[in-house]
Amino acid sequence: MKTIFKVAEVLRYKNSEVFKNRTKSVFFTLLSVFFTLFSFAQQQDSTKVNSLDEVLVSAIRVTSKTPVSFSNMDKKEIKYRNLGQDIPVLMNYLPSVVTTSDAGNGVGYTGIRVRGSDATRVNVTINGIPYNDAESQGTFWVNMPDFASSVESLQLQRGVGTSTNGAGAFGASLNMLTDNYVRKATGEISSSAGSFNTLKNTVKFSTGLLNDHFEIAGRLSAIQTDGYIDRGSADLKSYFLQGTYVGKTTLIKALVFGGTQKTYQSWNGIDSEKLSENRRYNSAGEYTDESGVTRYYDNETDNYNQDHYQLHWNESISDKWSTNFALHYTKGKGYYENYKEDAEMSEYGLAAVGAVTTTDLVRQKWLDNDFYGTTFSAKYVADGLDVILGGGWNKYEGDHFGKVIWARYASTSELGDHYYDDFSTKTDGNIFAKANYQLTEKLSFYGDLQYRNVHYKANSAETGLVNDNFSFFNPKAGLNYAFTQKSTLYFSYARANREPNRTDYEGGNVKPEKLNDYELGWRFNSEKFQLNSNFYYMAYKDQLILTGRLDDVGNPIRANTEKSYRLGFEFDATIALTDKFTLRPNFTLSSNKNVDLAVDGEYYGTTKIAYSPQVIAGNVIVYKPIEGLYLSLLQKYVGEQFMNNIELPSAKLADYFVNDFNASYEIKPNSIFKSITITALVNNILDKKYISNGAMWDIYPYYYPQAGRNFLIGLSLKF
Repeated sequence: MKTIFKVAEVLRYKNSEVFKNRTKSVFFTLLSVFFTLFSFAQQQDSTKVNSLDEVLVSAIRVTSKTPVSFSNMDKKEIKYRNLGQDIPVLMNYLPSVVTTSDAGNGVGYTGIRVRGSDATRVNVTINGIPYNDAESQGTFWVNMPDFASSVESLQLQRGVGTSTNGAGAFGASLNMLTDNYVRKATGEISSSAGSFNTLKNTVKFSTGLLNDHFEIAGRLSAIQTDGYIDRGSADLKSYFLQGTYVGKTTLIKALVFGGTQKTYQSWNGIDSEKLSENRRYNSAGEYTDESGVTRYYDNETDNYNQDHYQLHWNESISDKWSTNFALHYTKGKGYYENYKEDAEMSEYGLAAVGAVTTTDLVRQKWLDNDFYGTTFSAKYVADGLDVILGGGWNKYEGDHFGKVIWARYASTSELGDHYYDDFSTKTDGNIFAKANYQLTEKLSFYGDLQYRNVHYKANSAETGLVNDNFSFFNPKAGLNYAFTQKSTLYFSYARANREPNRTDYEGGNVKPEKLNDYELGWRFNSEKFQLNSNFYYMAYKDQLILTGRLDDVGNPIRANTEKSYRLGFEFDATIALTDKFTLRPNFTLSSNKNVDLAVDGEYYGTTKIAYSPQVIAGNVIVYKPIEGLYLSLLQKYVGEQFMNNIELPSAKLADYFVNDFNASYEIKPNSIFKSITITALVNNILDKKYISNGAMWDIYPYYYPQAGRNFLIGLSLKF
């Protein structure tokens, strides 16, 4: 136990400056109490193994008995393509999913949309702990490089889904479960390399269950790439460490993980002229020096460090009752740096130098934030009844400030001066109760009630003085009818409400959104054929739709539209043609419309919602000719879409069809190594010149081109 108490002391020392106020001191005291309980729990006898899946996952995930559309990915499926690309890229072939990459090769800043809803609408949790940034509501995967190497499984629920912690889901919920413990000691060394000087190195280990009770496991990763886009480089490092205790009725996990990233900015996009001349052009950092020579600032970068601490206590009280209690804390700090040419000195707190009122300068915009809280749930299981009670309380504190680190005409400024300072806090609490009840042998009822309260307070020149409080009631209900053991029909209704984010306040769009989501689906499951299909109708009130425009720091600008909807049909299947051949097709057909849209006082009627293609399709063809050899062809089609809501011809993104090829061969030698795995991935094998994302500057389109044919190859040694 000395190791555990040393970890506690390290956490106390590392964050001593952060926990300055009473609230955070109480939070750390709770951590200390739980480490003490952890020590006491080791005295228990262990006669059976409890899985975190059994207690925690039941509170945040669904099964085929729940009337919700969803897709699962397990560790085995992830590993075949886990060569350094981000989690959204690994999820690209799931139904209704569209992914994009700023640097064009899937490393660094990547994004995901589900049913046309952007990443701010996808509620992401890690072991049930909210991951979305509380203010922007976005998910920044670049801050967790190679996190896929520590994911046991993930589930993507489309639509509103079930109640969970964090911001309300308006397009989907993604919950990830980190590595489970293993009984025997293991080690793994993995390396991969490929196009654009991409290199990933990963080391993993596990002690196995020591004395059938305790395991320590961890991972270190480093990823580097130049990116497909010029200077779209990324230098990423991450770590993951967890201690697990397994008792007769107890499972405790303490996790520390995080990452640090430095990426050259590649979020400007390129215009039509540059697209035809040089697809890889990047305007970030470009300036003209005093001699009239075009140059590029070599540190036009985004720099951020993020550390996560989680403590989970899972208890099986009886055959009918089980509980989960968790504490969490996330520390984030970083900045992005820009060269600004001919900047107005007054905007940066600089006094004019004589008649000189503009200057070239280098600025840094900083964010120093803390996010902490608790989540909890209790599960009751009886004959025909499954009930979960849960909730969470989380608080975010964000310090925003800017510094000028160099200026051609600095006047009376001092190094370290701030040219702006603002602070924001957000408190988010929720409670929920959900139940599955077997009404008859074939018919079951699902009910889910959630109450959520949000308080957001901010002060800045962009947002103004904000002090808003939101109270949301989100009911959900559905029926599940099993015709046979193989065939099931379901229907559900879900209500969701969601508050505006920081950028919405900057733009004056402060109405909360409302959504009524209707789902009607059919599932069929046999040994060689599994099928999932569903119709959905998502009716919005005051939806905050993407306008296609970006603010001065690259954040998407949204605007309320009074009435809008998404109507669609989703289909996915797994078809085992033979023991060696498997097909996994999926497609989505949808209509996504603004009703009676008016923009800046001009009426446009019914129009298509931006970034919402009518057709999304995917297919994976898997061939396993011999034991250990896995070959797959992965195909993705995304239909045309508009980058704004008034259907300007210049705002249309063309459709695209991309094919990837993946191969993996595992050898199991008799000595030294348990397995040797060689993996190869060729992306865009037909060298398609395509664009997955873009933005609008007034009526002028800007594009984010994706890489042509490129490859990654990896070697993994397990012992």
